Amino acid sequence: MRHGYVGHVKDAADFVASLLDQLAAMTTVVADTGDLEAIARFTPRDATTNPSLILSAAQIPSYQTLIDEVLRSSRQVMGNDCPAEAVIAEAIDELSVCFGKEILKLVPGRVSTEVDARLSYDTAATLEKARKLIGLYAQSGIGRERVLIKIASTWEGIKAAEILEREGIHCNLTLLFGYGQAIACAEAGVTLISPFVGRILDWFKKETGRQNYPGAEDPGVLSVSKIYRYYKQFGYDTEVMGASFRNLDEIIELAGCDLLTIAPKLLDQLRGSEGMLERRLDPTLRDESLEQLHLDADSFQRMLGQDRMASEKLDEGIRGFSKAIETLEAQLAHRLAVLEGQAAFAHAANEIFLLNDLDGDGFITREEWLGADMLFDALDSDHDGRVSPEDVCRSLGAPLSVS
Repeated sequence: MRHGYVGHVKDAADFVASLLDQLAAMTTVVADTGDLEAIARFTPRDATTNPSLILSAAQIPSYQTLIDEVLRSSRQVMGNDCPAEAVIAEAIDELSVCFGKEILKLVPGRVSTEVDARLSYDTAATLEKARKLIGLYAQSGIGRERVLIKIASTWEGIKAAEILEREGIHCNLTLLFGYGQAIACAEAGVTLISPFVGRILDWFKKETGRQNYPGAEDPGVLSVSKIYRYYKQFGYDTEVMGASFRNLDEIIELAGCDLLTIAPKLLDQLRGSEGMLERRLDPTLRDESLEQLHLDADSFQRMLGQDRMASEKLDEGIRGFSKAIETLEAQLAHRLAVLEGQAAFAHAANEIFLLNDLDGDGFITREEWLGADMLFDALDSDHDGRVSPEDVCRSLGAPLSVS
């Protein structure tokens, strides 16, 4: 397949390397998935996970044995008298690291493992959770150089990352939408940031009513391009990894970025597309309009407050990631009850559904869905753009009796 947005080519002989191969020659390609089979198929250098991606992967029957083993192990660690809630909390940490370990068998680089998004405004709790995750990796013989701890780009999260980086624990700052967030991350010396390209585009589409943005005019692309130029111009070592893509044009316009984390569906499209891919981001180019800034807590909050898109999407993203964790907790609690011979709670699927049906109309649409697109796709089994209570029941293996 020839893609129409990659420049002029003279003849068929030029169609040698796929867009994915060309992109990988100038940008580190990261797989944005918890699906081990997809990672093995694309052989990226790095991979990134979060509870939404793990929950999506958990819908795949071949992973059920792995999940069951983690639940049994967590029960053994916590003890038979420990409440199920504590066992599930332990299981999520172990499951995150377990998926991370399996991913590291497939990629030569690093895996990102996420801190509970509900801790995003608590520096001390974020530090505790990050150190625990690194400790679990260390128990398996995996060094810190192969793990990125993924933390939301709140001021509290950035300050936690600054401390962790000094301890030799490398961090990936996620849910990054605003220029001020990016500047604070660079000053904190974090290893990596993940600005969310597609979610920025989503906000502008809804705000302006404009549905079509060419790649070069895409607000998410423009935001990441500016951050990239700022970092290179002022000599920051923090890497920029564009994330949350909606289409190939966004990826093409960010060719040359340090890293891009891409979902398997788009990786497939890149692999199947041919043409000449031009480098869009060049670390040697200067932008005289940029001024170096230094932020403290007050100026950070002021910049974030003045950027309605960034503040709204950060809050929405934390709520969405938190709901993904709560959904995963509910699914694991259901499975633990089954494994331990207890009666599975009848209303688990109903609780999960109500948690996400924001307008109470009996369906979850993609627009109101706050979690990962991959998870929505996994739940939307009939591909009608809406998740019903029955869809949620099927995903949990629960009886279709949600009311």
